[in-house]
Amino acid sequence: MTSNLRSHYDIVVVGAGPAGASAAYWLARAGADVALLERKHLPRAKTCGDGLTPRAVAQLTDMGLGEFLEGHHRYRGLRANGFGRTLLLPWPSHPSYPGYGYVVTRHDLDVAVARNAAQAGASLFEGVTATPLCEDGRVVGVLAAGRGEPAPVRSRFVVVADGSNSRFGRALGTERVRAWPMGLAIRGYWRSPRSAEPWIDSTLDLRDEQGKVVPGYGWIFPLGDGRVNVGVGLLSNSPRWKGLNTTHLLERYVETQRGAWALEPDPASPAPTGGKLPMGLAVHPRAGAGWIAAGDAAGSINPFNGEGIAYGYETGRLAASALATALAGEGDAALMGYEHALEEAYARYYRLGRLFVRVIGRPAVMQAALTAGMRSERLMGGMVRVMANILRPGAIAVPELGYRAAAVLAAAVPEPGGRAERAAVPEQRPPAPAIGEEPAA
Repeated sequence: MTSNLRSHYDIVVVGAGPAGASAAYWLARAGADVALLERKHLPRAKTCGDGLTPRAVAQLTDMGLGEFLEGHHRYRGLRANGFGRTLLLPWPSHPSYPGYGYVVTRHDLDVAVARNAAQAGASLFEGVTATPLCEDGRVVGVLAAGRGEPAPVRSRFVVVADGSNSRFGRALGTERVRAWPMGLAIRGYWRSPRSAEPWIDSTLDLRDEQGKVVPGYGWIFPLGDGRVNVGVGLLSNSPRWKGLNTTHLLERYVETQRGAWALEPDPASPAPTGGKLPMGLAVHPRAGAGWIAAGDAAGSINPFNGEGIAYGYETGRLAASALATALAGEGDAALMGYEHALEEAYARYYRLGRLFVRVIGRPAVMQAALTAGMRSERLMGGMVRVMANILRPGAIAVPELGYRAAAVLAAAVPEPGGRAERAAVPEQRPPAPAIGEEPAA
């Protein structure tokens, strides 16, 4: 409701998903007066695989949510299936990340993180739709609408975190680089006696109704409560993208896995839902006069594996750091620093990821690469380290050396809408806001 919304805040955050809730938490911890606006009422479901990687676990732990995570299903790593072989691939070791992940529905996760931000001092408002409030070419707040007429809520800055179809961002002129690949995913919930499996399951040779391999993968993520999250993800750069019906593809995938997982419909769960995934920092611009975009609204999904939750938390934290600096006196100049921080943290890695997607978008190339990879547990383990972005800065092991060499090559390959980048291991942990308290243990 909007009745308790004041007319002015330091920061208004639009969207209480991973990026928005993270930004609100870190800003509140830094002492900012924050309003966190969510269009729907929490809890609410979201189209997502529900898997939390070690990167996501690290961010949630930093926000003081470790105890919350312990109440959910922990898993050890990835079970990769494809071309007649199965490999168990534990999460690789890293000095900054745990060696495990969790599976938590967004229904449960998002409300916990948003309310955690509220406990840190942010003001959370649900059922509120926001549109930009602009004066002289600068965002000066939002028009907030609940049950009544829209009311102006002014702020020094606005965080745009309303998801992949960001209406707020598009109203400010953000757009996706259409020459870059995009993902498409659909998921649903089924009952399974294997719901407590210690591995998330991935099928790398996903096939269509004719039995042909398609550029994407299928997954089964155990929730530990009698259910599993089952879904398929595809890449837009394949020539067959427009001819594939994702609902039919999911139905076929469920049929192929029904026996092994004893899958049964879950009468309490809604029908499968899908959505588009803007990847690889494909959305531009990501900052402007008085505003910053984070998470899916900034196209921050990892193109290697379609992971978005961790990068929502991370970019929200980076946005909070830039805004804390802006509030301390640097103003809009600090927002351009946010663009620089995103480039430093992700640009080189994501450029390689976009090239990787372009290459495996060719079914013959993807099949040859995965057939070779599935013959070597060591090789696939190294690929997990790269694709999950768990690289160790300064390490001279094969995955890191291979990544650096590939990143150099990727920087030399022309890319529509892109530019060459220096090759380096990406920064591993975004900094906390520049002012305020230390992160929670």
